[in-house]
Order: sequence, then structure tokens, then C-alpha cells
Amino acid sequence: MERPVLRTLIVEDHPLFRNGLKSALESLGEVLVVGEAETVAEVPDAVGRHRPDVVVMDLSLPDGSGIEAIRRLAELHPGLPVLTLTMSDDDGDLLAALQAGARGYVVKGASAEEVLHAVRTVAAGGAVFGAGVAARLTGLVSGSRRRDAEQLFPALTARECEVLEYIARGFDNRRIARELVLSEKTVRNHITHIFEKLHVATRAEAVARARDAGLGEDA
Repeated sequence: MERPVLRTLIVEDHPLFRNGLKSALESLGEVLVVGEAETVAEVPDAVGRHRPDVVVMDLSLPDGSGIEAIRRLAELHPGLPVLTLTMSDDDGDLLAALQAGARGYVVKGASAEEVLHAVRTVAAGGAVFGAGVAARLTGLVSGSRRRDAEQLFPALTARECEVLEYIARGFDNRRIARELVLSEKTVRNHITHIFEKLHVATRAEAVARARDAGLGEDA
């Protein structure tokens, strides 16, 4: 019995990778790439136009994080399966993507067969994780939801983790500077680096990422 062709939307801003992924998936005969998007802003309209069965979503996009796009889709198209396909193997990204509504998380470098298996699994209502991700996920969700920021966001320095905790509590830059005995300029510099490392464009996105990871809950 032939498998149904899965209508798939690819959200990826690098044309070479996007085209390569499209060709690889379609060559296997079970996927039809019905649409493409390059930014967070394009995603809702692309989904509305193309009505995909599955969305394959990168996290690092020019106008923000794919995690925000996943959240929007969860609101606008409840039940639409989203598979995250990203370069990031960061625990914070993993947890945030799943809490935003992604059904799977695969790191770029996986074979076309692995990605196809993931697309097929999330389309059928299952959850799927790439090599090495499942074991990390078990550690993340076991025990308390509150995790050490340095474990969840290993790309951040210890000081940046402290700043992120205060951002999650809703503190403004002046208050953070006072709490950490820093200048406001230094705090602003830390926040700029945090945004870059977490692939977020706004303070609200940074707050959402931090709170998804359990930071700021004792505020």
C-alpha cells in the first residue's frame, strides 16, 4: 500500500540548504514541497495559502526566532504538525521549541531518510527527536521544571545567565544594573549578546524563552 504524499512547507532562509532539502525529500517520493518561507512574518500567510500537512521549521530566521513562528501557528492553526530542523543543539532551544508546540526536533546534518522519517512521524501525530536529542530531553523534563540557566543556555556566560534571569523577572536595565552592581551600558551590552545567542530580536522574545525554561518564576 502506497503511503500518502505529505504536503510540506519548508521555513528556511538559506536558499542552498532549502533547495537541497526540498530535492532530497521529494526524491524519496513521499513528500511534496508545496511552499517555502524565509522569515517569521511570511509563515502564517504561507501556511494559509498552501495548506501543508507538515511544516519543517528552522529556528534562526532573519526577522526573529522560529520559536515565535511555532507559537503563532499553534494559535492560528491548532494541530498543524511542526518539525524543527535546525543547526542548534542548545537545550534551551530544544525545550522552548517543544513548549511552543513543535512535535519534533532534528539537528541539521541528519540524512534525508531521517528527516523523512521525522516528517512522516509528526504528520501521523507522533513525536520524534534526532540522534542524541531524546536522551537530553529526558534529563530536561525529569524532576523540577526550573533548571540551572547555564545548563539550559550553554551558549551564555554566567553573567549573561544572571541578566537573563532578571529579564525574565521583568526588571528594566536600571534595576538589573543596580542588582548586579554594573553600569547600564554594561547591562545593555550583555542583553545584546543574549539576543544574538538566543536568536531573538526583542526583549519580549527573550522573556518568553527564559520563562519557557522556568526562569523568573519566583518573581
